[in-house]
Amino acid sequence: MKHKINYLISHLTPVYLLLTLQACSESNNWPQFRGPDANMISAAGNLPGQWSNNKNVAWMTKLEGKGWSSPVVWGDKIFVSSTIPIKVNPAPEQPMGGPPPESRQGDQPRSGPPHGQPGQQGAMTPQGAPRPEEADSSYLNEIYQWAITCYDLKTGKEIWNQVSFNGAPRVKKHQQNTYASETPVTDGKRVYVNFGMTGLYCYDMDGKPLWDKDLGAFKTQNGWGTGSSPIIYNDVLIVQNDNEVNSFMVALNASTGDELWRTPRDEKTTYSTPYIWKNKIRTELVTCGKTLRSYDPKTGNLLWELKTGSEQAIPSPVGNEEIIYTVNPGSMGKKGSLFAIKAGFDGEITDSGIAWKSVDSDLGNPSPLLYKDLLYIIGSRGEISVLDASTGAVKYKQRISGAAACWASPWAFDNKIHFIDEKGTTRVLAAGTQFILITENKLDDKIWGSVAIAGDSYIFRGAENLFCIKK
Repeated sequence: MKHKINYLISHLTPVYLLLTLQACSESNNWPQFRGPDANMISAAGNLPGQWSNNKNVAWMTKLEGKGWSSPVVWGDKIFVSSTIPIKVNPAPEQPMGGPPPESRQGDQPRSGPPHGQPGQQGAMTPQGAPRPEEADSSYLNEIYQWAITCYDLKTGKEIWNQVSFNGAPRVKKHQQNTYASETPVTDGKRVYVNFGMTGLYCYDMDGKPLWDKDLGAFKTQNGWGTGSSPIIYNDVLIVQNDNEVNSFMVALNASTGDELWRTPRDEKTTYSTPYIWKNKIRTELVTCGKTLRSYDPKTGNLLWELKTGSEQAIPSPVGNEEIIYTVNPGSMGKKGSLFAIKAGFDGEITDSGIAWKSVDSDLGNPSPLLYKDLLYIIGSRGEISVLDASTGAVKYKQRISGAAACWASPWAFDNKIHFIDEKGTTRVLAAGTQFILITENKLDDKIWGSVAIAGDSYIFRGAENLFCIKK
């Protein structure tokens, strides 16, 4: 019997170790915009509660190039997309409208574009109707490098860098946007980066180019640029391309780049990233815009739709088994709206399919956060609204004194709610129905991208630096 036990131990130990290592590795994974489940919730056990440039910084790496995309992580590898200016035109003397759209990510424009990354941005004061797009083609004389870089999670050192494209932009962008506002996505076998109207590129985990795809180049609203990030579902890469000319949703074979289906969209420019909603009835692909739409992710067939009466969609939805929550900040002359839509409906959504609707929350570009039956909404200047997720009842509304523009998605960890403004200050609040500000943490950088959470580390991508925050 003793020999049998020893035999089992000797043979099962390697398997146990393998499973343990695999679990540890998976806890490091933050593979897409807003994390593994696209909900900005972390179950990590040892994340720091306080940080600054001089406190709990494991490393800080200077970034080459610009981008409002968020970092993604798989195992010990961090992936960051950027564009490196080689030859650019002088900045115009007068700023255009307001800042544009992330990823993902966002806040809301007042007189101009939707702010920054897939949007992640800073609000403007209303000054009248947006200016018409100028017939400016000077951007065609500019030269950039579109690149993706892999960094070591432990040290911050560069592992590899690939220039996907070198040349002139194919479309115009807002001066506060970048040509790398879409967050990459990885499945652990490959990493995919969508550079808007420049191209879609796939690499293996060691940086070897595998395939690329030209999805076309189309004008965006007022030339503000792009921001919707790609997602992966069951080895299918899905891209939402909403523009002024030819909006569509496309699904590609993740390993080959072959097109599986394409669905036209009756939409103009948006910046929201699509969301996979796994509810009690089925799995749906939900998109935002002037019309909320749900598709079958396997076929691209339309399941349901709801006209919102709003424009310039930037935030991405979030949901549970019963309800999906969508936020549209609105635009000049049109109020934003927050819809809670029940699972299981088809066709045109009517009142019976809507659990509740709100136009009273301080809606902004950051995506909503659903945490323990409460919905947290961050506004353009750090306003916070907390609602009962089942009924829409407002539990409290609070404006945070001194908060700058907010573009990044808020996140939840350890019964605390976190949100970061563009000046690099993270406010930490107690989760729940009462406003309790616990602390504020400051990084000296401009931050529009959403945080990546890798095990016991926060990865922040600033305009100048990549930070690893760790105890």
